[in-house]
Amino acid sequence: MLKKFMQNEVGATAIEYGLIAAGIAVAIAVVVFALGTKLNSLFSNINALLP
Repeated sequence: MLKKFMQNEVGATAIEYGLIAAGIAVAIAVVVFALGTKLNSLFSNINALLP
């Protein structure tokens, strides 16, 4: 019974997909925060140049 339990990998696949999804979410959040401040300053500069 213990040997069968140790060979069961059904739950491991779900955990792997969850970790991949979490990694992608963190990467997206980093990119959004990094570009967000740059885009904000860019649009502020453009707004200042408009009459």
